[in-house]
Amino acid sequence: MPSGLVALAVGGFGIGLTEFLISGLLPQVAASFAVSEAAAGRLISGYALSVAVGAIALTAATARLPRKHVLVGLVVLFVLGNLLSAIAPSYPVMLLGRIVAALCHGSFFGIGSLVARGLVAPERKSRAVAVMFVGLTVANVLGVPFGALVGERWGWRAAFWAVTVIGLLALAGIIAFVPRRAGETPPTEPAAPTGLRAQLGAFRSGQVWLTLVATALGYGGMFGAFSYIAYTFTEVGGFSSADVAWLLMVYGVGLVVGNLIGGRAADHDRDRALVLALTGLAVTLALFGLLAESATASVVLVFLMGVFGFAGVPGMIIRVTDYARGAALAASANVSASNIGNALGAWAGGLAITAGLGYTAPLYVGAGIALISVLVMTVAAHRARPAGRQDRESAVRR
Repeated sequence: MPSGLVALAVGGFGIGLTEFLISGLLPQVAASFAVSEAAAGRLISGYALSVAVGAIALTAATARLPRKHVLVGLVVLFVLGNLLSAIAPSYPVMLLGRIVAALCHGSFFGIGSLVARGLVAPERKSRAVAVMFVGLTVANVLGVPFGALVGERWGWRAAFWAVTVIGLLALAGIIAFVPRRAGETPPTEPAAPTGLRAQLGAFRSGQVWLTLVATALGYGGMFGAFSYIAYTFTEVGGFSSADVAWLLMVYGVGLVVGNLIGGRAADHDRDRALVLALTGLAVTLALFGLLAESATASVVLVFLMGVFGFAGVPGMIIRVTDYARGAALAASANVSASNIGNALGAWAGGLAITAGLGYTAPLYVGAGIALISVLVMTVAAHRARPAGRQDRESAVRR
């Protein structure tokens, strides 16, 4: 494993921690600044909105710069944002720190995925992206308990100091181990678009749009269910509130496993792996809705929900960048699409609960959204087949 990949994974871990740890610190932060729970919650929603905006804006603004330099600048931004949060004297400054840290999120994973795939042989590019995303998936497992533990023992500011240190480690690793021209197109291949107009031209590809839609719907299916999973556990499955933390860790372990399996599978047959991952997610969510009253089934299915929910992530990023000819803006747009999917799924799941359909309804809503993503990905895969292969298959059927 190239050392540069490890540095990218550390960066992903730090960014993931920043996103997730705040959930376990909200009561302390709200009390520290004497603000309401709703105001404290904007530290989460403001972060998510900044991710979606920053992914496109910063990638477009840095399109002509060397990718290693861009990554270094993004991690510096991340460190400054968390440092600002750690020393924030007031709530507005804390919110500003969250926004600054979030701006780098989408661009880091978008541009970082292009750098990661450039560090390995072409037949291992999906696995390389999966390694980079290991940091994010592990942060999903550890983020909330890490924040709660550190915050309880040393105060909420200590958690942001710790993430700042992790950011500095990632920064040092990227400077030391990521090659200067990493992620740039080899001389033997057509140059990747760099200017803004050229990068926007990559979006003329129907395959790019189909992949972005499939990404948004896949995430929408998972988060349509996941956003309300605590209620499903306690109100339907009979678990106590104390059980929710370890059940979410089971889900997080599933994310790690799915990420690694999905990266390997995508290197063998990317489109088939993506269709299978999305199909597995739809089936898992539907079964979860049917079996949510069973404690044993809930544990197994929330693990599988994590596995299938993240198994498609490495392949989706590789797919969109392949059809976009390596345009960094397309890679970052994929991250924005996932965040749009998160919001879509959470909104749809909330509507189902508000309509009085019960706490298993978000699971069925998520299954339906995931099923649409299967259809979109199937269409994309069919259109991507070489014409000769389609003709031979039609002749066989006749």
